[in-house]
Amino acid sequence: MSSAGDGGDGVAADEVVLEITDSSSLSSTSTPPPPPIPISALDGPLPSPSVAVRADRSRLIESSSYFRILLGGSFSESGSGYVQISCNLEATVQVLRYLFEPPAITHENFLPLLEGALFLAVENLLVDCERWFRTMGSHSSSMLVPLDFIIEVWYFAQMHGVTFVEDVCPGYLAQNFVQVISSRSFAQIPYDLLCSTIECPHLTVDSEKQLCEAILFWLSASIRPYEQLVPNSADSQLFLLSKVRVCLLPLGFAAGIKRNWVEFGNSAVCMILNLLKISFQALLGTDADDSLNSYRIRLTEHSKEIVLSGCPQLTTEILYISVLPTDLDAVFKRRIVSSYSQVDLESLVFYNELGKKVKTLSFKNVCMVDLSKCPNVHVDAAIYWLKLAFPELRTFRASHCLLFQFEDLQYLLLTCPWIKEVDLSIDMSIILPKYSIISSRFEARSEMNRNLSSYYKQSPYGYRTPIYPVFSRLSKLTLEGRNDITDNNLAELSMLDKSLCYINIKHCTLLTDNGISIFLLNCTKIHSMVLSYTSFGNQSIQTLCSFIYLDPSDSFPYHKDEGPYAMASRLRELHLEGCKGICCAGMSQLVSNLNIVKSLCLRQTSLTDGALCNFVGSSLGYLDISETVVSMVSLAPIIRRSSNLSCLKTTGCRNLLAEHGEVQSVNGNKYGGFLQEITSTCCLEDVELGWAFSPVRIDDLIPSFSKVRNMTVGLGTTIPENILHALPEICPFLESLVLRFQVISDSVVRNLLESSMNLQVLCLQYCLGSLTSFGFQTKAPALSILRLQWVTPWMTNDDLTILTHNYNLVELCLSGCKLLDSSSQEIITSGWPNLTCLNLEECGQITVDGVSSIFSCKALEDVLLRHTGRGIGRTIITDAIRELPLLRQLALDLCDASEGGYDTPNNPEGKMMRSVRMSRCKSARSCFDPRVEVSSSSKPVHKETIVLEWTSKQLRTTVVEERL
Repeated sequence: MSSAGDGGDGVAADEVVLEITDSSSLSSTSTPPPPPIPISALDGPLPSPSVAVRADRSRLIESSSYFRILLGGSFSESGSGYVQISCNLEATVQVLRYLFEPPAITHENFLPLLEGALFLAVENLLVDCERWFRTMGSHSSSMLVPLDFIIEVWYFAQMHGVTFVEDVCPGYLAQNFVQVISSRSFAQIPYDLLCSTIECPHLTVDSEKQLCEAILFWLSASIRPYEQLVPNSADSQLFLLSKVRVCLLPLGFAAGIKRNWVEFGNSAVCMILNLLKISFQALLGTDADDSLNSYRIRLTEHSKEIVLSGCPQLTTEILYISVLPTDLDAVFKRRIVSSYSQVDLESLVFYNELGKKVKTLSFKNVCMVDLSKCPNVHVDAAIYWLKLAFPELRTFRASHCLLFQFEDLQYLLLTCPWIKEVDLSIDMSIILPKYSIISSRFEARSEMNRNLSSYYKQSPYGYRTPIYPVFSRLSKLTLEGRNDITDNNLAELSMLDKSLCYINIKHCTLLTDNGISIFLLNCTKIHSMVLSYTSFGNQSIQTLCSFIYLDPSDSFPYHKDEGPYAMASRLRELHLEGCKGICCAGMSQLVSNLNIVKSLCLRQTSLTDGALCNFVGSSLGYLDISETVVSMVSLAPIIRRSSNLSCLKTTGCRNLLAEHGEVQSVNGNKYGGFLQEITSTCCLEDVELGWAFSPVRIDDLIPSFSKVRNMTVGLGTTIPENILHALPEICPFLESLVLRFQVISDSVVRNLLESSMNLQVLCLQYCLGSLTSFGFQTKAPALSILRLQWVTPWMTNDDLTILTHNYNLVELCLSGCKLLDSSSQEIITSGWPNLTCLNLEECGQITVDGVSSIFSCKALEDVLLRHTGRGIGRTIITDAIRELPLLRQLALDLCDASEGGYDTPNNPEGKMMRSVRMSRCKSARSCFDPRVEVSSSSKPVHKETIVLEWTSKQLRTTVVEERL
């Protein structure tokens, strides 16, 4: 007798031939039976619609209840050597292979195996399928199977009552939800599966915004006439949206929801604003314990990132509610949360006593927490929260948290020494060294609270640990815009010399060249520095270019010979924009030592051809030499050597047009023009170009510009209309386009909006041409930032309404639209409720009746109103801070003040306000008779700007001659 599955012309005594016909391919016409094949032949392509297979009768009877009855019971087939069955051909073949030559179960064969096991009643296979599926569902590190597979299995399980699939799928999708929502198949998830997933306690998202976006996307995609995914769409919307913890949504996002989901968006904004008005302590006393869950941040054992950015309603109490055990007594829970919201010595003692009584939840997989734009979270209490909840935290972001002081940074590094990256950037000061300052005075912020680090050092528990423990791992620190950081602070940061590799102190204007030099002398492991608009100068350059010896513990891949080297030779990133303290000789010395730099910004510096010719590196990917005097003599060799150059910025470089620069070309080599060099060598992604950029044919820019995403074209060139019209073809991935002093037309703008599917930013500044409203009468779903400065004087309220229908903007800048009136406010704010930036200059009479409508845009962060109508009240500053929780920058003009001026608060009610600018004009005098004033209809002449600028500790009031 042949062994089971072996071939042969006849049929052995214990063998049976199964003729399996696919039930989906039954036909009335008779066909000759297929020749029998062994089990081993089932690996290849199957004949259709039937196949005959030789198999061991005993094995079939032993393994399958179906065959036990069919072949071993009273049916006529029990004594036959040839049996015909009709079923799912693929599923049955997979089962036969499993019974005789078991394959590994994968997502590709799982469903046929499961279907076949159910049909043929193969109990062992059902057990194996369940075991595999549950094991697969227990993995949370990443999605092991495609979402399409999960959806298909779910539908199958619903039809056949496979309960273990219904048990596993919601939890699996919940813990991998971040990956699930990025799948193209997300919109195809069945309603009941989505509901079960969202209700699962293991639901893991980076933020509540991420969950809300996913639900809104699913609801929008599921409203299709040909597919009814939900029995009652209205009820399904309400149920799904009720699962969103609205109080944890960013205010700007909630405001944006109103554009398409008016009722839900209004409800969300109202709830957030109410939280800002009502003390959370009051909520703790009135809400039932169960209702506190709606304030809990979604934290699970699978969480990796926690993003709470843009939530001004977020408080310290909410942070601690989220990490307290859910089974804790409600009264004790309220006492704990209430105590954590206080920051004093008594609370510090309570924290330590509390740690012995209550074990807060710990989330070891969380590696990043973002508390940016959360002004109502007490900084030091938040740091203690980080210590309790996230023992493996690596990245902490708190940008635009103005009250975060340097002492708080010290406390952070002391409390959480395992953190590797910290971002504390704020808006840069608008006062640059080049401006003429008339007067300046300083006042301390009156609402300053003592920070916990000072209590920490007074604690009776004896915390005498140095501010920067030697085991601190901080490698990347961003302090951009913090112009209250001093040389002494920087000296304390130099204690991080064993770990710090990246420092960003852009616009830290109190730092001196000597302070920066001392810092660099200590922190020799730094390879990336952003020092723009600081006093970085010749002394710091001498430090960078001085030879030092390699630290034996250094893991840097270069200088393995351990010989002396210059620190500058190890730099990978160096940004010196606006550093005016560098002489030509110092610049030449510095550039000659930058051997492996990949990102170099020397915009608005003393860079010359002589210095740039000394650059010998070939690794550049980013180069910004804008507003310098370099020419092609020095730039061309760098472009040729830098095969990886993807970002090039040369605006304002007039000498690029010159044939000869300050020095002769190196080695007598001859170089082509600017356009010829960049198109023959580079494959650019980010460009800012002006002088010497003069393409004539479309082919001039292909393929070197085929990957460009961000493009700025400025003064010094005029791009032909055929090139502008073809930009969507030349740059198919274009996301941002800025055109200054160009000639544009309706056809150019309309084609850009229609054809550039990824276009998010469009800025037209001081452009000429026959542009009308027709150019904007087309939709551009991706466009979010629109700046039209002195290009649309014809714009009316009707044109503005068209813009609101076609674009979903978060930033709008209009200049010179003199036909707009007070009704324009309502059009703007109702059409774009999620605006974060609104700049209106010389725009008719928009504010002649006040600014009440503007205050309805609750997400505004930056507002400029200049020459827009004399109707702005005296209390505009305090009103704006109170009504706009995220407002950081406000610019006004005294010409628009209805009462002649504005009240200026020392202690702003809001905690995010960075600067207020008030421009003042003077009446123009006749050039023929200085005693005669020009008529009021003429353009006002600027006189000065009053600037109020807050730091973490003080208010600085400055009067500047320039118009800022």
